[in-house]
Amino acid sequence: MILYHGSNVEVRQPHIIEQTRGLDFGAGFYTTSSREQSVKFSRNIVDRRGAGVPTVSVYEFDEKTAAKELRALRFKKANAQWLDLVKDNRLKIYSGVQYDLIIGPVANDDVMPSIQAYLSGQFTLEAALIALKTKKLVDQYCLKSEHAVSLLRFQESFRAEA
Repeated sequence: MILYHGSNVEVRQPHIIEQTRGLDFGAGFYTTSSREQSVKFSRNIVDRRGAGVPTVSVYEFDEKTAAKELRALRFKKANAQWLDLVKDNRLKIYSGVQYDLIIGPVANDDVMPSIQAYLSGQFTLEAALIALKTKKLVDQYCLKSEHAVSLLRFQESFRAEA
């Protein structure tokens, strides 16, 4: 399977970096199966950091080994369990099961208003899930252990400039 990582630099040797801000699934190396999403993300990173060049790194991911050896959690859609996991990770209070790999929808700019409304208490869980159903959610693969990251094989990178 091909996975993409959008950044402001080429990433030949991926690794897990602790972030100062809360991310959907916590610390990990984030990828997606969507080339388009990775291009958008690479541009956002350059805008946010004010440095680098929008770059997408492309990897082959060993799904067969992952299925046999990794402790994985997969969300096919945004549901209550997904939303609570995103909430806890964004607030940096998650203390549940530690996974090697989490796959699920990305809480991107299109859905952030609904998630922020839920985090602030303006939306109930049910209202947030109803709002999220109207959005097209792109996937993300968060590799959370070095073993998971070792299943990525760098293929190439390309600039994602407009």
